[in-house]
Amino acid sequence: MTGTGTPTRVGLVGYGLAGSVFHAPLIAATDGLVLDTVVTSSQERRAQARAEFPGVRFAASPDELWQRADSLDLIVIASPNKTHVPIATAALKAGLPVVVDKPVAGSAAEARELAALAEERGLLLSVFQNRRWDNDFLTLTRLVAAGELGDVQRFESRFERWRPQLKGGWRESGAAEEIGGLLYDLGSHVVDQALVLFGPAVRVYAEADARRPGAEADDDTFIAITHANGVRSHLYASATTAQLGPRFRVLGSTAGYVKYGLDPQEADLREGRRPGRGTGWGVEPESLWGRIGAGESPLTGGGHPVETEPGDYPAYYAGIATALREGTAPPVTAHEAAAALDVLEAARRSAREGTAVTLEVRS
Repeated sequence: MTGTGTPTRVGLVGYGLAGSVFHAPLIAATDGLVLDTVVTSSQERRAQARAEFPGVRFAASPDELWQRADSLDLIVIASPNKTHVPIATAALKAGLPVVVDKPVAGSAAEARELAALAEERGLLLSVFQNRRWDNDFLTLTRLVAAGELGDVQRFESRFERWRPQLKGGWRESGAAEEIGGLLYDLGSHVVDQALVLFGPAVRVYAEADARRPGAEADDDTFIAITHANGVRSHLYASATTAQLGPRFRVLGSTAGYVKYGLDPQEADLREGRRPGRGTGWGVEPESLWGRIGAGESPLTGGGHPVETEPGDYPAYYAGIATALREGTAPPVTAHEAAAALDVLEAARRSAREGTAVTLEVRS
């Protein structure tokens, strides 16, 4: 637990896409957090980080952080997936709280081992599931909680892209140790959102294909979840979708909600826009609002528009700062991440064997 007047000094491991676009800007925008050290051996990435955060220090490897653990208060791991578990383990053993980008591990068992280690040491361990703070997900959460759809029966969630050519890199590798492919990448988001909304999964069916020429890892994946409460989730993650479907289509006993388009925060962060600079962070135009109604397609005027809540990625690190200061639970726990990994592992098995997989609900 850090003092109320003392800034929390953050060591960030990795300055690729996740580190430079998501974590560093959000850390810097959070009251009480200071980006102290970035771990990267790339001179180009060091120059990039120094340009935006002039006072930042650098380390060539995570081991350098453990050697000066007493000068840091939090470690954020935004390095390639295969490094998450060993670096998080080392950080916790060095006595440092940890935030890990998703997926926290390659298996639910590894995630629970990390959670047990953190609990044994009395340290915070959280997983960066930023899309819980997407504008559309915040809106849907509000609608469901208010009973605006009646009893939800089916949840359709799509995270689709049109990328017919491979980009290369570990994310598209078929090597098991890399934990690549869309199942564990975008799948981590859509599964997490489904579990947050509708609770534990009891049955999982999945299809995973590598469709693009030369593809080694899945790039077109479908997951069907039956939740313990009877809701059915149909989740799509694809890089090969020539015509994009709705981001959400949620069908209830009295109404449905349909929403197209992506939350604007990732695009804004990529373009260098930052939270807290100016107004309107996470706000989208009325033309992109979803619609709620019954009996007619929203594309032919059915239903009525619902104002989209502003997206709020900064809320994640604000929650981390509060948890460290007050000793409360973090905004996303490792046990929640492990539950999502239970589903992802079941989906991988289902796709491989062509059969549905039954899960036990953990207490």
